[in-house]
Amino acid sequence: MGFNRSFRRGLAVLAAVALTGTMAACAQSERTPEGSSSEAAGGDFVFSASSDPVSFDPALASDGETFRIARQIFEGLVSAKPGTTELDPLLATKWEPSADGKSYTFTLREGVKFSDGSDFNGEAVCANFERWYNWTGVNQSENVSYYYNNLFKGFKSGKTGGIYDSCAAGSATEATVTLKSPWAGFVQAMTLPAFSMQSPTALKQYDADNTTGSETDPRFSSYATEHPTGTGPFVLDKWERGQQVTLKRNENYWGEKAKVATAIVKTISDPKARTQALQSGEIDGYDLVGPADQKPLKDAGFQIQNRPAFNILYLGMNQKNKALQDVRVRQAISYAIDKAAVVKNSLPEGSVAAKEFMPSSVEGYNDKVTDYSYNLDKAKQLLKDANQENLTLRFAYPTGVSRPYMPSPEDTFTVIKSQLEKAGIKVQPVAAKWSPDYLDMVQSPGGTDKRDIHLLGWTGDYNDPDNFIGVFFGQKSNEWGFENKKLFADLKAARELPSREQQTPMYQKLNAEIADYAPGVPLAHPAPSLAFAPGVQGYVASPVQDEVWNNVTVTR
Repeated sequence: MGFNRSFRRGLAVLAAVALTGTMAACAQSERTPEGSSSEAAGGDFVFSASSDPVSFDPALASDGETFRIARQIFEGLVSAKPGTTELDPLLATKWEPSADGKSYTFTLREGVKFSDGSDFNGEAVCANFERWYNWTGVNQSENVSYYYNNLFKGFKSGKTGGIYDSCAAGSATEATVTLKSPWAGFVQAMTLPAFSMQSPTALKQYDADNTTGSETDPRFSSYATEHPTGTGPFVLDKWERGQQVTLKRNENYWGEKAKVATAIVKTISDPKARTQALQSGEIDGYDLVGPADQKPLKDAGFQIQNRPAFNILYLGMNQKNKALQDVRVRQAISYAIDKAAVVKNSLPEGSVAAKEFMPSSVEGYNDKVTDYSYNLDKAKQLLKDANQENLTLRFAYPTGVSRPYMPSPEDTFTVIKSQLEKAGIKVQPVAAKWSPDYLDMVQSPGGTDKRDIHLLGWTGDYNDPDNFIGVFFGQKSNEWGFENKKLFADLKAARELPSREQQTPMYQKLNAEIADYAPGVPLAHPAPSLAFAPGVQGYVASPVQDEVWNNVTVTR
């Protein structure tokens, strides 16, 4: 979902995915405010995105294109080390949990300012936490505040108060966040762009959370579209909707200033057009390289970087459909899908079929869960047993977009549609433009009546099982539409265990529980790639897409 830095990241060698173990009680920064000795230069870096961002307020986003840009403008308390999923200090230089696992005291970096000139300090940290907790109205909607909803589990004025309790600024360089219950993955979660630190001054000045009136959507406020204000190495210059976003170097950045003066993100939805734009020199790089394009690009002297697969592509099922409330029907759909054929016919080389809703590199993975290997006869028999031999399903899929976990959704849809029809299931296609139409259809209350099954996925934001199955199945949601109180309670209990050692066996049991319940079909872990012109240096591909461009240089 989710998508540093400095010195905020000096050049790093692309690393393999590194597993995070138990949460560090204290992490000292290995970086210094002076940064590297290299001076900021000029020129620009032009990168192609597959779709427009939704807005520039990362707290109100869940899409990768918003986060790609947010990572240039904003920073969080912590980040991931380049090329890995390991924790790295950022705006916080160290952190210390309390003995009961409910409070975390962050020591903050001195001398940091937001790009509007206001101070980043303990009060600013608390203002951000209080902003999220005090959201009302549409801001509490799952499709608006997706991450806070799923991770903090509620709001001050919501049906449930969630797990956030309070934040206290001990001084300008200290903030203590207190939770109502332990959460072993709390610090890892703070690497998410959704929890970036934003200027309280700018949020207030541009009325970022004004939700008065039925038509008001804070994702499209003046703040979120014109005045996003963070502490990162770039600032927003202008947004030409449907065309490009232009970022300028933050000349007052506290860390290593960007080596290019301008970063431009051009929207090119067609994969072939992105490849042609790189070949012609219109762009310097792009994400989600098609498998057929990799060898020709390499042979022509272009660079290919493979991002370690840390994702899941799945077929979701909407249990608002009465037929899908029968586990036999959900299991029949699972048996009807030939995952190997899905991988072969619609996903890049290196992709692997999935058994559960998380990659095998995440602690808590269980290789012994119920395996719904392709079995057409069993699928038909289960449908017969459930008296659903004439089942018709509305199958939703996005168009005009490529995601790291879903590089070619139209192709994936076509393969799965054919497989379901072989099992006797009639399929009604429901196509929609990715943002905001498709995401709203999948995540908003009004979308539940428009689809029965759908394609979606997730790129892990940090190495924690709760970031996968907790986000998907931790509470009732518009996407899945089921009320499984036992599963919700079990996920809550696992999440609140104070250590990873205690959590791992419980998450293994949870993966088995989810597989038996079959809320959807985990399809594959696609292998995403990026392509760059020969003169691009300093770009480090991240398994969690935590890629910041201040160290990128371009020689033409």
